[in-house]
Amino acid sequence: MPDLNDATRGRVLYGGDYNPEQWPESVWHDDIRLMRRAGVTTVTVGVFSWARLEPRPGARDFDWLDRVLDLLHEGGIEVCLATPTASPPPWMGSRHPETLPRDESGTVVWYGSRNQFCASSPVYRDHALRITEDLADRYGGHPGLRMWHVGNEYGTHCWCDETARHFRRWLRTRYGGLDALNEAWGTAFWSQRYDSWEEIIPPRRAQYLINPGQALDFRRFTSDALLECFTAERDALAARTPHIPVTTNFHPLFIGQDGWAWAAEEDVVSVDLYPDPKDPHAAAYGALVQDLTRSQAGGPWVLMEQAAGPVNWRGVNHPKPHGLMRLWSLQAVARGADAVCFFQWRQSRQGGEKFHSGMVPHAGEHSRTFARVGELGAELRELAPVVGTDVPARAAILHDWHSWWATVQDGRPSSLVSCERLLRAWHQALWERNLTTDFAHPHADLTDYALVAVPQLYLLTDEALDNLAAYVRGGGTLVCGFFTGVADEDDRVRPGGVDRRLRGLLGIRTVHEWWPLDEGEALTAEGAWLGAFHGTLWSEDLEPSTAEPVARIKGGELDGRPAVIRNAYGTGTAWYVSTLPEPTALRALLGRAAEEAGLAPALPGLPEGVEAVWRGPYLFLLNHGRTPAVVPLPSAPSGRTDLLTGRAHHTSVRLDRFAVMVLAPPESLA
Repeated sequence: MPDLNDATRGRVLYGGDYNPEQWPESVWHDDIRLMRRAGVTTVTVGVFSWARLEPRPGARDFDWLDRVLDLLHEGGIEVCLATPTASPPPWMGSRHPETLPRDESGTVVWYGSRNQFCASSPVYRDHALRITEDLADRYGGHPGLRMWHVGNEYGTHCWCDETARHFRRWLRTRYGGLDALNEAWGTAFWSQRYDSWEEIIPPRRAQYLINPGQALDFRRFTSDALLECFTAERDALAARTPHIPVTTNFHPLFIGQDGWAWAAEEDVVSVDLYPDPKDPHAAAYGALVQDLTRSQAGGPWVLMEQAAGPVNWRGVNHPKPHGLMRLWSLQAVARGADAVCFFQWRQSRQGGEKFHSGMVPHAGEHSRTFARVGELGAELRELAPVVGTDVPARAAILHDWHSWWATVQDGRPSSLVSCERLLRAWHQALWERNLTTDFAHPHADLTDYALVAVPQLYLLTDEALDNLAAYVRGGGTLVCGFFTGVADEDDRVRPGGVDRRLRGLLGIRTVHEWWPLDEGEALTAEGAWLGAFHGTLWSEDLEPSTAEPVARIKGGELDGRPAVIRNAYGTGTAWYVSTLPEPTALRALLGRAAEEAGLAPALPGLPEGVEAVWRGPYLFLLNHGRTPAVVPLPSAPSGRTDLLTGRAHHTSVRLDRFAVMVLAPPESLA
């Protein structure tokens, strides 16, 4: 199976989405000149070109694309060629309205934007497969082709009648018979028992709460239905070009797709990443998405889209201060990216994204933005030794999309508890301790991790519960957040409210009652070494069995109840946290657990705001702060050389605002 190495050829790929169909041909030659000047190696072509390639059903207009690919190849620019199937042409919606998605109320989602397709529609799938096959037949042998890009940011949903038929087929495969489905969905509640498959519909708008089992399965089905669209196109491409890797770009930390299942079907894992420059936690969020993408890939990955400046879809769209584009790009490389790309090459003059920045902005080639794009391209050439190397991590956060889907349904103890919010808080606490972190599926082999963190996994299968118990019993350290292990894979509450295996592992006799907190409400807790701290979102009337209290709640109805407990289990240790501690406390708690597990930060003694990441033998130092910082270096007999400048450093380095160094030991430069 081809992989990213087949496309990178030992260098960091650099470029972005190129949409020449938006411009007269006179601009294309200028594009090649500017790409070469900027150090661009690779561009993605054709993502939104379906209406140009197939102006009417069955017609093909490839001549313009022939000229584009030939020009790029002659200019030394390689191509990631996209199938254009994310946005069908208007003729499809006009001639085949059954391909248009419908929302929960049955309202048609019309064409005139993008992504207006029903993933279950046979008509859409047939047209998508045909254009994909024709692209592969025409360009599979083109010397400039290095990668295939299928679709774009999959994430559409549909509740139409065709979707209903597809959903029923999916359910038959999953359950076999109606008795099993009725049992899984708990249809004895509210007289919902199904007597015929034809009675089952997607969870459309209803009078009150939708059946949670039905809603959970529909999210599973939707992810699978979209994945079927991807794999059909992938298979058509692989049959014709088995040597060319295939990818599609994920939304960052997106709820709509089971990322583990999707990543397993890709040759190369890619993501789009657009942190808000005004977000004080943007660097931590970027690191989270990068760590998750690397973990899905099992190695190097592709940053398929980012912005050279402002985006266009926030209420207020802020540009990036000088140095931030470079900093965030190199942060991605530090955390495993072997390709750094943008949306898009040339900023559009028309259309819905004309105020979304480009590598060549409206201000043109003499702009500061384009100058910085070229500077970054030159620096990425110097990072060729880094390509293909691993990012070692001995801490892992467990994440599962099925559990996430189950937690977003109505009728829960608190709608304020968000999987994304908890993931960000826990990952940021580890990131601020400079502990490089993987993500892992709850069923994954955890034996190589000294520390495993579970911010929240409301839904856990029997296999996952047994896996956690075996991990701790064998000497691992587990830190587990609240409202975890409550339900099984059918969203059925476990006997006792929390699974007995998890209670035994954590040293909990019972959780008498969950006490969620209001927005803005906080509890006070205190522990011997944690001191006093506030907790938000959640609290519990928790009674330990074998666990020792680490911190107790002070005041209120739960005065004296444990907020944090620690339990010895087998040869390992399990911690349980029944609230969301404030950031300093959560950082201290996870740091203590990591120290006891034998984990050390990537580099000790770092100033606040400085990130250190090892990628192979290379030490990336990134200053996310707005003031200079001095960083002490680990001892090396001949010092370390910055790959970006060629300068040697010995005992310490000074990092200016938003500065980056990539330090190599002398032996790696020999």
